[in-house]
Amino acid sequence: MFGVEDEATEAAVRAYVKLMRASHAVLARTQARLAAAGLTHVQLGVLEALLHLGPLTQRDLTRKLLTSPGNLTDVIDKLARRGLVERVQCPEDRRSVRVVLTADGRRFIEELFPRHAGDIAAAMGGLDGKDLAALDALLRRLGLAAAGD
Repeated sequence: MFGVEDEATEAAVRAYVKLMRASHAVLARTQARLAAAGLTHVQLGVLEALLHLGPLTQRDLTRKLLTSPGNLTDVIDKLARRGLVERVQCPEDRRSVRVVLTADGRRFIEELFPRHAGDIAAAMGGLDGKDLAALDALLRRLGLAAAGD
């Protein structure tokens, strides 16, 4: 069907297409609220990571969000201009800078994130708890295998 003769390759391509379509559908369901809040998905990812993990270096954020250092610098600059995050020099290593939520940033993400999580739950509402647990396990295995871990 896809110009490949190997059944395993064809099955992988079919699954990949479905994974990408599902991912795009879930992103589309969450986009409206983020757009209304003036955020991109990567900006939300920065705020969410800082909320749940605390201050992080840009390098750590780059790894967590799977984005390029240049893109992340732009994202953080935009969030800083809005007063949601700030860069703070690490006292133990002056070469290192951490990104931290401001008080306004904390209030903003604490209010937004539960509603965003609800949007995700609604988008994934076609799956029950058992399905979500199975999907979680499968996606973890896929991610580790694809990364070569």
